[in-house]
Amino acid sequence: MGRALLTDLYELRMAASFRRRGMDGQATFSLFVRALPPERGFLVACGLESCLDYLDGLAVEDEDLDALTGLGLDDIAIEALAGLRFTGDVWAVPEGRVVYAGEPLVEVTAPIAEAQLVETYLLNQITFATTVASKAARARVAARGAGLVDFAFRRTQGSEAAMTVARASAIVGFAATSNVEAARRFGLRAAGTMAHSYVEAFASEDEAFRAFAEDNPGNAVLLVDTYDTRAGVQKAVAVISRLGLGATAGIRLDSGDLDALARDARRMLDDAGLTETQIFASGGLDEYAIESLVAASAPIDAYGIGTKMGVSQDAPSLESVYKLVEYDGRPVIKLSPGKSTMPGPKQVFRALEGDVIGLRTEAPPSDSEPLLTCVMRDGHRAHDASLADAQQRFESDLALLPAHALRIRNPSPPAVMFSADAEALNTQVHRDLITREQASEV
Repeated sequence: MGRALLTDLYELRMAASFRRRGMDGQATFSLFVRALPPERGFLVACGLESCLDYLDGLAVEDEDLDALTGLGLDDIAIEALAGLRFTGDVWAVPEGRVVYAGEPLVEVTAPIAEAQLVETYLLNQITFATTVASKAARARVAARGAGLVDFAFRRTQGSEAAMTVARASAIVGFAATSNVEAARRFGLRAAGTMAHSYVEAFASEDEAFRAFAEDNPGNAVLLVDTYDTRAGVQKAVAVISRLGLGATAGIRLDSGDLDALARDARRMLDDAGLTETQIFASGGLDEYAIESLVAASAPIDAYGIGTKMGVSQDAPSLESVYKLVEYDGRPVIKLSPGKSTMPGPKQVFRALEGDVIGLRTEAPPSDSEPLLTCVMRDGHRAHDASLADAQQRFESDLALLPAHALRIRNPSPPAVMFSADAEALNTQVHRDLITREQASEV
C-alpha cells in the first residue's frame, strides 16, 4: 500500500470523477518550469529515475481503497477508483541534460484519470532534484576543476532528500559524498574527515591528530581549526611528517578567512616538503564563496559543500507546473494572466543556434537534436539509464553552455524560441476557444 496514495486528495477526486463519467480519453500533461530564478542561467534535468520507479506498476490496490474509505471518500469515489493503474507513455528529457524555462521536462500521455493522478509525485520529484542539481552544477562551475564533496546530509530536509542531493551532485561532477548509504546505493565514493568533537575528546590536539592519522593512514585529513587554526596546521604538519603520510594526508579548514589560512597552510606544508598534501575547505560554502576563493587563487584543492547546496538556499524552489495540453485528440490551453500554456504534445529541438520548442509531430529541423525521448511505454519502462550516462550528458552539455549562462553572478540564460508550427497551433486553439466560449454565452 502507499504508492497510489502519494498524491494530493484533489487528484484522487478528479480521477474518480473522470472515471465515473466515462472520460477515458488519452490526455497529455506537460511538466515544465515557467521561469528560471534570477540566480540561474540554466537548469539540470534530474529526478526522472525516481518518477519511473513510481510509475512502473503503479496501481490503486484494495488496501489503498480501504485507506481512502477511512479518510472519508464516499462509496461512489471508491468504486470509481477501483482497478485504476498507470498504463501510459512518458516522454522526458534524460537526466543530466541542461534545460531552460518553458521546455517540457516530462510529458505524460495516458487515460486522463491516470495522467491526473500522478501529477503530485512527478512535480515533487522533478522539482526538488532539478533544483538541487542546478545549484550543485553552479558549484562545479565555480570550482574550476577543484574537487567537490557533498556534505549536505545533516542539513537536508529529511533523509530521502539527502539521497536525492547525493545523487544529483554526483551527476554534475561532485567527486564524493559523506552520505554512506547514498554511496552504497548509487555506487559513489564515500568521503569523510573528522569532527571537532574528536579533537576535543583527546587531551591535546597533537594526540588527536596522531591517533586519527595512525588509524586512517590512507585518508588522514586533519581538522585544524578547533582551537587556533595556524597552530593546528603546525601540529598537523608535524604529525603528517612524522608518520610519512604525505600524499595520503590533508588538512581541513572549516572557519575563518579561508583564503589567508589556506595560503599560510600551503606555505607550511611546502616548507615541510609536504607538497602533495592537500588542503580541504568547508564551512557554509556555496558557489559564490567558491568563486571568490578561486578568483583570489586561494591554494585550496577541494571543497565540502553542505547546507547551502542541500537546500539550494538562494533559490530553494522552481516554478514548476504540470499542465494539460491535449485531451482526446483536442489541444487545450490555459489563458490565466501570467500562467498561460501552449497546446499540444511537444518536443525540444537543440541546435547550436539555440533551443526551439516545437510539436512532437514535427520533423526535427536540420542539424538539431530532439531532447525528449520515450522513457515509458504502456506503463512500463522503455529504457535503462545509468548514473554514468547522466554524468556524460551533463559534461557534454556543460561544455556547450555560453559564458553568460555560466556566470555565477547575474547569469543570463539563452533565449528559447517556439517553432512556427507550435505558434500556429497556439493561435488556432486560442481562437477556437474564444469562439466556443462566446457561443456558450449566447
